[in-house]
Amino acid sequence: MRILLSLLTCFIATAALGGEAALDTAKIEQLTGLKGTMNEQEKVFKVMAPRTDVKVTIDQVSMPPFMGLTSWAAFQADPKGGAMVMGDLVLFQDEVNPVMSVLLDSGVAVTALHNHFFFDEPKVYFMHLGGSGELDGLATGVKKALDKVKEIRTAKPAPSTEFGGKPLASPSTITAKTIEDALGTKGTSKDGMYKAVMGLTVKMPCGCDVGKEMGVNTWAAFIGSDDNAIVDGDFAVHEGELQPVLKALRAGGVNIVAIHHHMLEETPRIIFLHYWGKGDAAALAKTVKSALDVTKK
Repeated sequence: MRILLSLLTCFIATAALGGEAALDTAKIEQLTGLKGTMNEQEKVFKVMAPRTDVKVTIDQVSMPPFMGLTSWAAFQADPKGGAMVMGDLVLFQDEVNPVMSVLLDSGVAVTALHNHFFFDEPKVYFMHLGGSGELDGLATGVKKALDKVKEIRTAKPAPSTEFGGKPLASPSTITAKTIEDALGTKGTSKDGMYKAVMGLTVKMPCGCDVGKEMGVNTWAAFIGSDDNAIVDGDFAVHEGELQPVLKALRAGGVNIVAIHHHMLEETPRIIFLHYWGKGDAAALAKTVKSALDVTKK
């Protein structure tokens, strides 16, 4: 009898996970504020938000949302319990980092950031998201991200074309020792600028080990003055380090401008993120160091 009850329980759980009942679609619509559709074959429920608020031209052609300018999030039941979400948000440059912070703070992972077009006006970026856990948290995170977009566009209907802030002093006069003390590593100076490069090693399919000089590296470059500087660079991170590094950089006000891969079939897998920050040079260096500290040594 006990065996029959166990088998029945297993069957019910399996059936629930394989059917729509395992996913509360009404709750998804309620929490995201969007209507969705269920793909019965894949058991995936998708909500969509077309970007109709800003006119976009690509190669001087006016592009409707149907042509790839629609944000979406798709949900399916997680066999381990709860739900999974994957999606793609259509964002303008001044929306990217505020939306990223909202997603990260909501427990939704940011998995890629890149362009899909050339000659787009205004520039359009695509932020891919993912995660698993409680349905309420995932759906609410998506809603908060979309609400942040509305907040930004309500305050300023036309997307910004610059980060803003004071112009940099010229020529550059970055104090190398200040940056080196903050980063805890030596770098090189040139014409009042400073750059530090830190390498990783991965194995390629040919069996070769490749490292810093082959482009598997994290770097930070500074220009301007000690009290008004720009930092830009790359982070080369293992997959499990991406979210902590993003959180550390965003916590310090550093902007993420791209997330993608540079190689194929390397071991271990490396993800690259590109960043840009403006402000006090020492503070920027400390933010970069905080992100370095969450990566593997």
